[in-house]
Amino acid sequence: MPASFSFSSTQVRSFRKRLLGWYAREQRKLPWRGETDPYRILVSEIMLQQTRVAVVEERYKSFIRQFPSAEKLARTRLQTVLASWSGLGYYRRARALHEASRKIAAMGGFPRKLDELMELPGVGKYTAAAVSSIAFDEPAAVVDGNVKRVLARLTGRDLSSEDHWRLAGELLEQRHPGDFNQAMMELGAVVCMPGKPMCERCPVTPLCEGRGRDVRAVKESRRKAVLRYALARRNGKVLLRQRLQSVSLMAGMWELPEYEDARDEKPMLKLRHSITNTDYTVLVYAEAKSDRRGTWVSVKRAERMALTGLAKKILKLVSTL
Repeated sequence: MPASFSFSSTQVRSFRKRLLGWYAREQRKLPWRGETDPYRILVSEIMLQQTRVAVVEERYKSFIRQFPSAEKLARTRLQTVLASWSGLGYYRRARALHEASRKIAAMGGFPRKLDELMELPGVGKYTAAAVSSIAFDEPAAVVDGNVKRVLARLTGRDLSSEDHWRLAGELLEQRHPGDFNQAMMELGAVVCMPGKPMCERCPVTPLCEGRGRDVRAVKESRRKAVLRYALARRNGKVLLRQRLQSVSLMAGMWELPEYEDARDEKPMLKLRHSITNTDYTVLVYAEAKSDRRGTWVSVKRAERMALTGLAKKILKLVSTL
């Protein structure tokens, strides 16, 4: 695309009016919508990274009940935070959020400017723009996957990363940046979707060069794997082990011991579990006695520990058997 490309002032005015009018009428009711507390906005944005809205809705509400402020989160042990995050996956997000809350508490207040927000652990340009625009009316445009798709179809062009940010900035309604940014993301999430956009419902169809274009994300081929775990129980306790702090995935989280002696034995439980680009078949074997290394923990206490999402799923399923 030529570097000189830009929207005309007429296009910009029409786009803003159409988009914001649509958003006022059609926006989804979400627990973080209408929120102006920067901490709560930050929590929602970090939770929404690589996680579906439907999953985040309930988890967001429970997390905010437990940690209603950055100061409260900062005073909490990391293991408690990880336990609350369990099941959401991508635990580095929880660690970064905890570290960011400690930095905010040490600063004595929430940073307001884009560049200040980007100094917080785990906060990049997109998250900083979302928080600053929604909480503080900072005129900073956001660019996520949804916004990129809207801009690509709107212009009918293949856009570079630089183009995305520049054009999003051109369209941004400076007087209502938070509403505009949320409207752009909402449009991409529920109307201008990958594969088959619903152009008949789109408020900006008359301005769109690529209306109806099938923009499909390239899907990564998914891997298959098998995981085997031992379930050892005695006197109301279950045997757990803690992952090393040095590992890159789910460091410090608690899980069931691995089971390597299966041979032809029949598992007591079989389930499916997916992480990033891998689909796992999970086999759980009962052990009446166990000399494996680990820690015996009461089932009640285990519920409050920083369990991996899979361990939590297994113990919940076992409790119903």
